[in-house]
Amino acid sequence: MSRRETYEQKTEALLAPLMKEHQFELVDVEYVKEGGSWYLRAYIDKPGGITIDDCELISRSLSDLLDEQDFIEDAYILEVSSPGLGRQLKKDRDFERSIGELVDIHTFRPIEQQKEFTGVLKKFDKNTVTIEAENNKTMLFQRADIALIRLAFDF
Repeated sequence: MSRRETYEQKTEALLAPLMKEHQFELVDVEYVKEGGSWYLRAYIDKPGGITIDDCELISRSLSDLLDEQDFIEDAYILEVSSPGLGRQLKKDRDFERSIGELVDIHTFRPIEQQKEFTGVLKKFDKNTVTIEAENNKTMLFQRADIALIRLAFDF
């Protein structure tokens, strides 16, 4: 397991009791380097949406726990936020929650001369994702071919 994965898993474990206590959902944790700085990001949600006060509450509690545990060797910036409107689908629970929703799919390589697709998420399994695109066209994608899948937002 990589250092990044270890940090993310340990952070998820610290967040689990906080999520349960406040009846929030932990959407994702990521440890990434951007522009020369490391970021530890936690994305949280709840029915009706997360507020800035919710983010502050979890950020303060998590910061204290991280200071106590002190398992991250690098200097980093802690961010706690909502996953946003166009949230990326990564885990099975993200896909389960999004069945029937409009999604955008970006593939690594062109499929039928295109790399971007939009449709209603119909089903998924560990290897595939199925959407219903325009004109009721059913499209099956191998998960290994998908660079990004996220909720679409239509304004």
